[in-house]
Amino acid sequence: MYSIAITSRTLHFLQPAGTSRGVYTTRKSFYLTLSDSGRPGVTGLGECATLPDLSCDALPDGEYERTLRRFCTDFCRTGRLDIDALRPYPSMLFGLETAKAQLDAGGSTDFFGTPFGRGEEGIPINGLVWMGTFDEMYRRLEAKLEAGFRCVKLKIGAIDFDRELDLVRHIRRTFPREQVELRVDANGGFRPEEALQRLEALAPYGIHSIEQPVRQHQWREMVRLCAASPLPVALDEELIGVNDSTEKARLLDTLRPQYIVLKPSLHGGMAGTREWIRLAGERHIGSWITSALESNVGLNAVAQLTADVYGPHISLPQGLGTGRLFADNIPMPLAIRGDQLWACRQEKDRPDVTAPASDKNRWQ
Repeated sequence: MYSIAITSRTLHFLQPAGTSRGVYTTRKSFYLTLSDSGRPGVTGLGECATLPDLSCDALPDGEYERTLRRFCTDFCRTGRLDIDALRPYPSMLFGLETAKAQLDAGGSTDFFGTPFGRGEEGIPINGLVWMGTFDEMYRRLEAKLEAGFRCVKLKIGAIDFDRELDLVRHIRRTFPREQVELRVDANGGFRPEEALQRLEALAPYGIHSIEQPVRQHQWREMVRLCAASPLPVALDEELIGVNDSTEKARLLDTLRPQYIVLKPSLHGGMAGTREWIRLAGERHIGSWITSALESNVGLNAVAQLTADVYGPHISLPQGLGTGRLFADNIPMPLAIRGDQLWACRQEKDRPDVTAPASDKNRWQ
């Protein structure tokens, strides 16, 4: 018989995380601790968290928790995940999938028995440079390169585009494309009438790809950009809220991007992410997986999924380096070594997601 305890916790960013949609200074997560009376002492932990103004299931706290409670109750009663019912709530599905995967793995953080999960190989990741002033972004870039990253993603759209272009130009004067792979993420920050011109301005500098150049739901413009862009276009926000398999296929067939970028807590949980990757692969569209500002609990789950989907010997850098964002992150056996994320199997840290008793609820 299953039971689930829920706690909530607010995490604090070490530095404000800026995107074209705003700046995050805190992140609230709900944690599910799943147990089974038939396996005493074994638990699975999952994280459910949304990003305001971005997640399709970003509900007010009270409504979010009530909805989450209902799905937890249904799962404990039936013993199975109702994927179809949970499709509109990807962050909740992801948390439940994570908790169940860890419980099924006997409580281990190695969910799927991969070389990564066993600590035998790392996953290559990109270094992430958040939006900021020219000087801030350049200092952050230097720090990533000094740490050994060979693929760096720049968040752009916060300062004047000409200054951002100056930064890209300066990078390429020092670091040729053979030495450092550059990705840029506009987070939908370009206006449709200027987007193609800006992509053409970036093209001479050997950019690997640009994520979401214009805001989602502008399909006519996105079709034109994907077809005419001198840079490979990767879709991210465009995929949010597209939960039905038929709708996913229609989006891919219509827009024809070169890549899709998948965040399980935004794009359908583990099940939805696997479905996106399958559909994209059938159309020769590339993909990679990235975290979405989760704590280390969610980051580990995303990494375990990545290793299971793409591994072993992953060559394309993934977006899994956000574990150092928070001042009060939850300990997990993860480490960044150079430009790779590793699972440290020798570590025995148990996540501590305790909260005041008033914040806890249990369903059976």
